[in-house]
Amino acid sequence: MPRYDYRCLTCETTFEAQHSFDEPAPTCPNCGGAVKRLIRRAAPMLRGMAAPVSKYATKEELRAKWAEETPKLRKKLVEKLGEETVRKNAPTLGNA
Repeated sequence: MPRYDYRCLTCETTFEAQHSFDEPAPTCPNCGGAVKRLIRRAAPMLRGMAAPVSKYATKEELRAKWAEETPKLRKKLVEKLGEETVRKNAPTLGNA
C-alpha cells in the first residue's frame, strides 16, 4: 500500500499515513482535524532511451551518433530476425 504525507490544517502537525488510493484522507492523529495531502517526493528521472535529448547536443552530433549506431542495430536485427524481415519492417535502417 502506498504511503502519503499529510499536514493538519488546524494544528499543522505533519504525519505519514498508509492506505489504499480509494480510501479518504485520515483525520489528524493529534487533534482530529482535517488534513491536506503533501507532495514530498520528486518524480523519478528518465534515463536511457526515455531521457530527453541533451540541450547541449547539436543536430550534427545527433546525426553522427545515428550514423554510428544504425549499422550496429541493423546487424543485431538481421541476426535475430533475418534480412528480409528487417528490410520489410525497418527500411530506414538501410542496407548493409
